[in-house]
Amino acid sequence: MSPLAMKVDAHLHPKDLRSIPETARAAESCGFDGLLTSETAHDPFLPLALAAEHTSRIQIGTAIAVAFARSPVVVAHAAWDLAALSGGRFFLGLGTQVKAHIERRFSMPWGPPVPRLREYIQALRAVWRTWQEGVPLNFRGRFYTHTLMTPFFSPSPLAHPRIPVFIAGVNPGLCRLAGELCDGFFVHPLHTPHYLRQVVLPAIASGLGRAGRSRTDIEISVSAFVATGRTRDEVEEAVSSVKRQVAFYASTPSYRIVLEVHGWQEVGERLQQMARYGRWEEMGTLITQEMLEAFAVIGPEEEIPNLMRMRYEGLADRISWYREFSPEDAPRWRRAVEALKGRA
Repeated sequence: MSPLAMKVDAHLHPKDLRSIPETARAAESCGFDGLLTSETAHDPFLPLALAAEHTSRIQIGTAIAVAFARSPVVVAHAAWDLAALSGGRFFLGLGTQVKAHIERRFSMPWGPPVPRLREYIQALRAVWRTWQEGVPLNFRGRFYTHTLMTPFFSPSPLAHPRIPVFIAGVNPGLCRLAGELCDGFFVHPLHTPHYLRQVVLPAIASGLGRAGRSRTDIEISVSAFVATGRTRDEVEEAVSSVKRQVAFYASTPSYRIVLEVHGWQEVGERLQQMARYGRWEEMGTLITQEMLEAFAVIGPEEEIPNLMRMRYEGLADRISWYREFSPEDAPRWRRAVEALKGRA
């Protein structure tokens, strides 16, 4: 993958929906290729309706919406409407979350994530095919069954009916599923280039081979921890923040494989214990300089684009900073995007 071919995305974390039109227009004017929302403190779909309405070029997508918190038909409707409103610029990013959140936060049933997500995507596409082609809906699976769709509940066909589906994951099973069935894969911010080469890319290649697909059939999207600033003090402050972010994610057992490929599993176990007792502020002290340099791109602002190009050349098709886009910083973002694309 040529570095100049990489797409550059921005992350949107709205605290107020009324700010979305200005933010989306600013992101588009900065040259970003995509605008991504996530499911954290707010719904991931609502902001994208406003973003679609107030932009004309930039792609919009969820990175991610929690699949198992919703029926496939509910997500199918949201995706269909956003695809229609955006003129085909929407892509659907789905994630599984973890058992505790699905059962205790969403009060929904948990099941084996890889086979269940595979079936979820198949169900979505069956519903979309019914709406687009008028064929009877007859999807019967282990986890989902959809056999009723009358004309009254069916939206009109789309001019751009192919809605790309991305999934997120950390472990090989979901990586293989992405290669087998999906249009894109979101790499978790807690990653290293070594982990991408040893775990993610081989598993995706395995899934592609199983389905008779090629590497060009899928986009790999990487969101990177970046510690930067205009002064040394700003960089040091950003480094401390990134250490805390890395420690938070590394304390999660589901992400332990990223540490294991480097032999850092003991650090993950210690972080898990600290998180159990709420020692959040102390956790960053366990992240060594070696670990920080493996997990993050570090340096002055003007050096970050070149560092990212070197780091992800041949590994990613889409890249983004793991930080919120702000219209107030639009000139700085514009310079970074232009430099990253080799136009500065």
